[in-house]
Amino acid sequence: MAADFRTPDRLLPAATEEPTTPQGHPPNPVLSTPTVPDATHDGLRFWQYMLAGSVAGVVEHTAMFPVDTLKTHMQASTPPCRPTLSLRAALRNAVAGEGGALALYRGLPAMAFGAGPAHAVYFSVYEFAKSSLTDRLGPNNPAAHAASGVVATVASDAVLTPMDTVKQRLQLTSSPYTGVGHCIRTVLRDEGPSAFFVSYRTTVVMNAPYTAVHFATYEAAKRMLGDMAAEEESLAVHATAGAAAGALAAAVTTPLDVVKTQLQCQGVCGCERFSSSSIGDVFRTIIKRDGYSGLMRGWKPRMLFHAPAAAICWSTYEASKSFFQRFN
Repeated sequence: MAADFRTPDRLLPAATEEPTTPQGHPPNPVLSTPTVPDATHDGLRFWQYMLAGSVAGVVEHTAMFPVDTLKTHMQASTPPCRPTLSLRAALRNAVAGEGGALALYRGLPAMAFGAGPAHAVYFSVYEFAKSSLTDRLGPNNPAAHAASGVVATVASDAVLTPMDTVKQRLQLTSSPYTGVGHCIRTVLRDEGPSAFFVSYRTTVVMNAPYTAVHFATYEAAKRMLGDMAAEEESLAVHATAGAAAGALAAAVTTPLDVVKTQLQCQGVCGCERFSSSSIGDVFRTIIKRDGYSGLMRGWKPRMLFHAPAAAICWSTYEASKSFFQRFN
């Protein structure tokens, strides 16, 4: 059995007696370097956290993508001559055009390209930030979990936002873009690179409280459910805690998600173009046009997306971590 460098007994000091040869002389030094294991946290290496997070992100977004498409249809700003879509109307509208039910998956390649790298950054940064902060603030500290989530969000949003913009534009009914490549080329030509990041500030402002609520709720729910369950780290515990965290965080941050969607889709398929990307200006425009209820557009599909999506994401992530722990 190979030596386990992480167990405490391997870290005890060597015996004080110096081994000798039969003639009483010290042995000749061996010209080799002892193997030093890679830096680990909870028994996993950095690249393993990244891969586990990447798998979790792709599985989550692929499974729940049709619900995300309905949310985009409901949140995207519509001309005054068109009424705001309900969930049922959004579904009929999405599948009525070319492609039928497959139209619910328009933009999926863009999300796959973005979600993999973004979630790899997200979970690896979260784990190492949590490790650092819990060393200072103590284990099971909600502030440490929330702060770690915020740091991870700021990093991952920089990776995801450009592809999220492409995804949102492809999801719209009668989208003028034929695919991911065509959308990227057209936006670069007509609007410039900054168009891909026009919603980055809003995304960070939205996802910082979302992630703080999400991670604090997840860790608290996991701890509470673990006390009641026979096995604290079972997939059922992770899935249930993740669903509760996702639903609560989604409900709290829906107004900012509406602002993000309308910024990303402005000028496409009749959506209103804003004179400024300021969050406050967009808030005021939406309230003036649609009333305060306009800020809660799409809250049903948003919660329907994030509750199971978080359950899928966390259970996949923890299952991947368990695989790598056994692998190591």
